[in-house]
Amino acid sequence: MELNSLKHAPGARKNRKRYGRGPGSGHGKTSGRGHKGARARSGYSRHFGFEGGQMPLHRRLPKRGFTSLDRFPMAVVNVDLLEKAFEDGAEVTSESIIKAGLAKACKGGIKVLGRGDLAKKFTVKVQAVTPGARAKIEAAGGSVELIGFAAEQAKPAEE
Repeated sequence: MELNSLKHAPGARKNRKRYGRGPGSGHGKTSGRGHKGARARSGYSRHFGFEGGQMPLHRRLPKRGFTSLDRFPMAVVNVDLLEKAFEDGAEVTSESIIKAGLAKACKGGIKVLGRGDLAKKFTVKVQAVTPGARAKIEAAGGSVELIGFAAEQAKPAEE
């Protein structure tokens, strides 16, 4: 047996359909498009969910609930976790919290909650802080700075 004598297995290779090549081909005249109607015309494209004129499923089912387009979920971290993960005097930012594995990156950023006790002094720079967490951080000698959208909202209006 030589390479030039190898053949494909029977039925392994099939000729493509050649539309519009006469009645003998089985795909002549209307070329598999039937008679008249939208699908017989050139340029036809059925939109997603079309059910042949029947009321589509997405319109038959009741609509419930509401999803705000302005909603940005936040990842939450408690002060007791910051106590365990960071050294005294550290600057705690959103990036450092994510790098330490305390939270996953979220569109809204990081929010610090007030669970647990805090003895270390931190400079916390995040998107949101609860009043209880802020009190604990400042009581330990640290400071809180809001960054991003929350910082813009907290600034007093200039007159």
